[in-house]
Amino acid sequence: MPSTIFNTAWLQPPMRTFARWFFRVKGWRIEGELPPEAQRCVLIAAPHTSNWDLPYMLLAAFALRMDVHWMGKASIFKFPWGPLMRWLGGIAVQRGEQRGNQVEAAVQAVRAAEGPLQLVIAPEGTRSRVREWKTGFYRIAQGAQLPILPSYLDFGSRRVGLGPLFWPTGDAEADIAQLRAFYAPFKGLREDLFDGS
Repeated sequence: MPSTIFNTAWLQPPMRTFARWFFRVKGWRIEGELPPEAQRCVLIAAPHTSNWDLPYMLLAAFALRMDVHWMGKASIFKFPWGPLMRWLGGIAVQRGEQRGNQVEAAVQAVRAAEGPLQLVIAPEGTRSRVREWKTGFYRIAQGAQLPILPSYLDFGSRRVGLGPLFWPTGDAEADIAQLRAFYAPFKGLREDLFDGS
């Protein structure tokens, strides 16, 4: 994998210090740590109810010593923005004409990537209230044979952290129900936009 903001050696210590200071000043607790088996995983980011989720999650990545990446359509990686997008953790995905091809393209991109990689996906797919999670994160994890690691921003109790590592069983409906149950106690910044049931 190319160098990113998260694995640039000289940036790691000051950013980790700043991230931990930020959460302490805000009265937040940092919980959990990245298990060795999750060096390569699909990282669920939930609840996702506000634009503020992104900066909090990026700071959490530094505080928890993660090397996060995200998927983007190949066109945003063209000159002159390509190097910046990759440095910010972006992975270019060649999307096909059909919707289903996006998951397969993501699986291929993850398989081709070398080294540590925690692929961040918001299963809600939007900041609006949704009753059903999108299943792309699950199908990518299954296709790339990666575990799923729940991460959370709980604005209710001011906690940010990582949950237990989860391996897909192949029963998507049951597995996603179990993952959603893990998130049930958490509150997003906009409580009305997160359906924790």
